[in-house]
Amino acid sequence: MLKSSKFGFFVIASFLLISTPNVYGHGLGFDKISSIDVAGKDISISVEMPTYFENDQQTITITATDNETKENAKNVTFLIGLFHENEIIFRNYFFTENGILSILVTPNQEETIEIKGEQDLLLGAWHGTESKPIEITGPLFDSGGLYSFEFEVRTIDEPDNIIENSTVHTADLTIVETVSFIEKDTENNDVEFRLKSYFDKISNFEYDPLKKQVTFEMPFDWREEKMSHIPVVHEEVHFPKDFTDLLSPSYTGYANGIELFKASVTIDDYTEDDERIVHFVLLQDHLRFLKNEMKRLDQPLPDNIVFTLTTSENIEFPLVAYTISEDFQVNLAWDPVNIEPGVDTNFIFTIRDGATGEPLRSSDYTFVILQNGNEIHRVSGVAQIGGEFEKFTFAEDQTGPTVIKFENIRNTGQETEFGIMVAPEFGTIAMLILLISVVGIIFVTKKTSFKFNL
Repeated sequence: MLKSSKFGFFVIASFLLISTPNVYGHGLGFDKISSIDVAGKDISISVEMPTYFENDQQTITITATDNETKENAKNVTFLIGLFHENEIIFRNYFFTENGILSILVTPNQEETIEIKGEQDLLLGAWHGTESKPIEITGPLFDSGGLYSFEFEVRTIDEPDNIIENSTVHTADLTIVETVSFIEKDTENNDVEFRLKSYFDKISNFEYDPLKKQVTFEMPFDWREEKMSHIPVVHEEVHFPKDFTDLLSPSYTGYANGIELFKASVTIDDYTEDDERIVHFVLLQDHLRFLKNEMKRLDQPLPDNIVFTLTTSENIEFPLVAYTISEDFQVNLAWDPVNIEPGVDTNFIFTIRDGATGEPLRSSDYTFVILQNGNEIHRVSGVAQIGGEFEKFTFAEDQTGPTVIKFENIRNTGQETEFGIMVAPEFGTIAMLILLISVVGIIFVTKKTSFKFNL
């Protein structure tokens, strides 16, 4: 309902083969039409704009470049149409003498779009100067999602060199959207979820407390001409770190019912102090894989992506986290997989370059364990080959949500952390069986039924 297996020390070696891409979203602040034939010239058009329109005034910059000379095209007149949610916001002619068109945008609550600047006599194209650029005001960029710029080049080289039969080309850029939803947990308490979309608008959010499952959807055009210039689709699901119903060391993600690759769903416990973030990251190859899978299953291609996030009973290693600067990446696993009090646990990790994913040799670190905000273990060391392990045994009273933190990585002061769960000493099901054996009732799990009589 919408409401506003076991791993040993060999894991270190396997870590050396795994890296996670650090990416955000389709057209996030920048998109480029790489090659357009304009009167025999090979031209590229780039568009740059903010991902948030939080200030009173922001700038959109459009640049036309001659791909042969690598210089800006001269005397370019664009016919530009701006579209959002299949509705046109404006379509007008704009002129730039030096190939760089700067437009100041001032969103407001007026009913109509107003353009301020000078107009030429040939096509009525708007143009400005360095000291007085073109300004557009009105109800635009006032909501998140995908914005499409349609371009036609109508003049080039000379102001009156009109291009006949010009073709239309599209660049897509995103305004990041953050929306909140209040849902009920298993005890009917309110839980706030936040979703951040780096692609398009989110709708039909639902949390199922029995399945421990989140679903939401987003518009998507599966045509190749659209997909061909989408580098990545990125969505974030935020929920409180103390929301134990959904706290899990691993998650499984689906898109339109098709299970996603492990690398497409990652946990982030560092960016926000009080929230866990689960990222959906779908690269272009992943999108094509999903499209081919839907065709293979004889599913008609929809006009959206339905995302599903569910807790996973199987922990898939490694877990991955970045420092807030994204300079460093830490991969983490542990053995045994089920962490219990009284049992030695080996935490195996690799410190990597955040940009390349390569392991960093001779990496200093401080390994910290916290529960309920209190520090219960701290040790410093050096990961000589980039990978290392630390051993810890939890006491009987050290169960529940736990934070594994890496501080002062490579003596830079940077840090990152992971959220895990320490189970009771006998394991959850075993503790329930002991209780049931005393009171004499029937207990049914998903896999086994137990019957106890006095």
